[in-house]
Amino acid sequence: MTETDAHYRSEVMDPEEKYKMNHTRRGIALIFNHEEFHWYLGLKSRVGTCVDRENLRRRLLELGFQVKCYDNLRAEEVLLKMHDASTASHVDADCFLCVFLSHGEGNHVYAYDAKVEIATLTDFFKGDKCQSLVGKPKIFIIQACRGDKHDEPVQPMDDVDSTRLLDSNETQVDAASVHTLPAGADFIMCYSVAEGYFSHRDTRHGSWYIQDMCELLARYGTALEFTELLTLVNRRVSQRRVDVSRDPSAIGKKQIPCFASMLTKKLCFLPKPQ
Repeated sequence: MTETDAHYRSEVMDPEEKYKMNHTRRGIALIFNHEEFHWYLGLKSRVGTCVDRENLRRRLLELGFQVKCYDNLRAEEVLLKMHDASTASHVDADCFLCVFLSHGEGNHVYAYDAKVEIATLTDFFKGDKCQSLVGKPKIFIIQACRGDKHDEPVQPMDDVDSTRLLDSNETQVDAASVHTLPAGADFIMCYSVAEGYFSHRDTRHGSWYIQDMCELLARYGTALEFTELLTLVNRRVSQRRVDVSRDPSAIGKKQIPCFASMLTKKLCFLPKPQ
């Protein structure tokens, strides 16, 4: 056994250690909302996404974030906003959060006029480019499809009927596929759907994932550790089903979100002093 191995084995790790949330500011939250796209991309309008934007804005403000919303930005504008945020000082901030509401394809999400690689978005905030966020949580929330399959409903053997009937308008999907990407230490990547599947969006109430995330943030945002809250979001979304759609093959289909955590401590949005 080397001296280094002995050091790591003898080190006592506190499983309850949390990220520090006692900085002056909670931090910046950027919401990139994309409803319309340039005609040459051939993408449908994402009706209902502005409901997601407003619901998220309210919830994040309640958690103490400084929220900045951007609608239908071109790819160059998105990258400029990300660069500006990454080069700003986060010394007095707890964390950073970014939301992308759009269509997706491959390793990309869509801005108004072009695809943007997810790795490009996260790279702005890695330690070598954004030193004031080193050791602090970087949270990315991606509402976009990750494939062209619908999740089939199944009945667990020990399940009492937990099917959730929705008062919905029409259910649509966010086109194409987005793959889970590693981002580095202290990142957490939150996806509306598991890889390979459609992500559902109600034209009146917004996407299933953002609806349920906002409801649970309102109820448990300052009480639950964040990955525990995301697990509840997974459960809530998994109880939904498509009731109304122009695509008959979508009726009755399901959805399950997922998240990839590179966090190294527990993440709790403790209330800020008033």
